[in-house]
Amino acid sequence: MNILLIGGTGFIGPHVARELAQQGHNVTVYHRGESPGCMPASVRRITGDRNNLLADSNKLRRESPEVVIDLILSGRRQAKALMEVFRGVARRIIALSSGDVYRAAGILHGLEPGGLQPLPLTETSELRSVSNVYPTEQIRRLQKVFSWLDDEYDKIPVEQTVMGDPQLIGTVLRLPMVYGPGDPLHRTFPYVKRMDDRRPAILIQEEAASWRAPRGYVENVAAAIARAAVSSRAEGRIYNIAEPEAFTEIEWVRKIAQSAGWCGEVVPVPRDVTPEHLRVSHNTEQHWVMSSARIREELDFQEPVEPAVALARTIAWERENPPPIDPAQFDYAAEDSAIAKYRDCTTTGARVPELDVRRD
Repeated sequence: MNILLIGGTGFIGPHVARELAQQGHNVTVYHRGESPGCMPASVRRITGDRNNLLADSNKLRRESPEVVIDLILSGRRQAKALMEVFRGVARRIIALSSGDVYRAAGILHGLEPGGLQPLPLTETSELRSVSNVYPTEQIRRLQKVFSWLDDEYDKIPVEQTVMGDPQLIGTVLRLPMVYGPGDPLHRTFPYVKRMDDRRPAILIQEEAASWRAPRGYVENVAAAIARAAVSSRAEGRIYNIAEPEAFTEIEWVRKIAQSAGWCGEVVPVPRDVTPEHLRVSHNTEQHWVMSSARIREELDFQEPVEPAVALARTIAWERENPPPIDPAQFDYAAEDSAIAKYRDCTTTGARVPELDVRRD
């Protein structure tokens, strides 16, 4: 097939392009030309600005793509332009969405009223009733990392636009928190740095230690995207993409520790003892667990990269590519003081549990 990727040179896109090219498909990537991306020589490139997609309409339509994968859709305006450009040319549009469309995400961020959402979240779970899940100041910070984000960021209208077109078939893929080499957010770095700095203990706010979240290794997420792109069964369908098990934060730290070779302690501490730079503001009573059973059953999807290999590759990359360090986020004196205070206030005589590094 002729497959066009929009924004395919960032974190996830090169893996998708590589997977599809290896399967023998004709892959073209439309991007701004600012990031080369590591892709096979067979992948064609077109430069342009997705925020001005209509201006490039003719050259994009000349590619005659059967499937278009948009990795960087931000809001309704972009989605409408996407459908306008490829209506009558492509057979199907695949839009990358996010687990933040669920009402559970709104509760997590303190935006939605009412009780907690039942888990796991499936593709039919209730969506947010509140638009724009992230405040303006957070969007501004994220735009420094993800330049494709615009001020209208909200994946719900993206999904509605792509799935509601009567002439162009849509597929929506709701992504988890993606980690791995190239992660612009460096999700695992704060833990890896503390482990490499030989910290005797890593603190986690008590409420956050047991919070569960959906995760996905970048190559595995890309493989799921590629599977959906080439499967006619995925037409008109919405799929969650996430690892089968949603680990608690403390379980996640322990897995990182096992891979990194760190044998310190992971210490959950009360909020009033937790240093300011380690406190969380979200509602940790609302877990964010997404079921990926549908894509596994309908498309026979399985992750090609095993969890241990995924973490090892991620840690190696974090060590070789550390982000700029904010000293305020690694205030070890404050962390040592918090541990001492917590242990002084513990009257049960029980020792803080040591990190369990046994292999699962």
